[in-house]
Amino acid sequence: MSKVDLHIHSTASDGRLSPAEVVREAAMLGLTYIALADHDTVNGLSEALETARDYPGITVIPGVEINTDVPKGEAHILGYFIDYRDPELLETLSRLRDSREERAQKMIAKLVELGMPIKWERVQEIAGTGSVGRPHVAQALLEKGYIATIKEAFDKYLAAGGPAHVEREKIAPADAVHLVLHAHGLPVLAHPFTVPDPESTIVELKIHGLAGIEVYYNRYSAEAREMLGTLAKKYQLVATGGSDYHGIDMSNETPMGGAEVPLESAEQLVALAKAAAGG
Repeated sequence: MSKVDLHIHSTASDGRLSPAEVVREAAMLGLTYIALADHDTVNGLSEALETARDYPGITVIPGVEINTDVPKGEAHILGYFIDYRDPELLETLSRLRDSREERAQKMIAKLVELGMPIKWERVQEIAGTGSVGRPHVAQALLEKGYIATIKEAFDKYLAAGGPAHVEREKIAPADAVHLVLHAHGLPVLAHPFTVPDPESTIVELKIHGLAGIEVYYNRYSAEAREMLGTLAKKYQLVATGGSDYHGIDMSNETPMGGAEVPLESAEQLVALAKAAAGG
C-alpha cells in the first residue's frame, strides 16, 4: 500500500465517500499525502481540509480534475495546490457542471428511447449535493436491473460511441492548464492514454506550463507506465499518480492508496508549490 494517492474523488462529484470520509479513510490506511480532485468542482475541499486538522499525519492537497476535449479523445487536467476560491476558476467550473446536468438529461432521454427508462429525479438523488455525472446515471440503470454492473453501463451504453452517449461542453486542454495556473496551482495531465498521441499532447501542454503527468496508474500495463515515466524524465515533469478512486464499483477500481505512488512524487509537487509561492 502506497503512502501517497494524488487522485481521489468524493461525493462532491461522483465518488461514494464524502470529503470528510475520504480523509478519515486515507488516515486509517496510513496515507501521508492525498489529493481530493473531484470532476469540475472544488465544493468538497473546505470539508476535506477541515477534517484533515484532526489527522496531523496526513496532508490534503487541494485539487480538481477538469475534463477537456481533444480530437478523437479527451484530456483530463488535474490541478494541485489550487486557490479554490479563485473567481475565474469557480465561474468556469460552474459552467462545466451545468453542462454535465444537461448532458445527463439528454442521456436519460436516449435511454428511454432504448427501452430503459430512468427518472432524472432519481439521478439527482443519487448524485446528492455532488456534480451529476455518468456514474450516477449508471447507478440508476443498475437499480432498475437494466445492467448487472456499473462497467456494463459504460461499455454498452454510456461510453463514447455508445447509443446513449452525449457530448458535453468542454474546454481545450491548454485553457485548463492556464485556468489552473491562474488559480496558482500546478497542472498535471491525468491518465495520459485517453489522448491518441500522449507525447504530442505533453509537448504542447509543457509549453503552456504543464508541471507533471500521471505515471503511476494501475489501469495501465507496466510497459505503459514505464513509457510514461520516460516521457516525464524527457520533458522534466513530475511523475505523479493515484488510484482515481470513486468507491462505486470496486470490482473494477483500484482501492485508495493502491496505485503505489512513490513518496517522492508528492514531495516534488510540494517543493514546486512552495517555489511558485516564493517560499
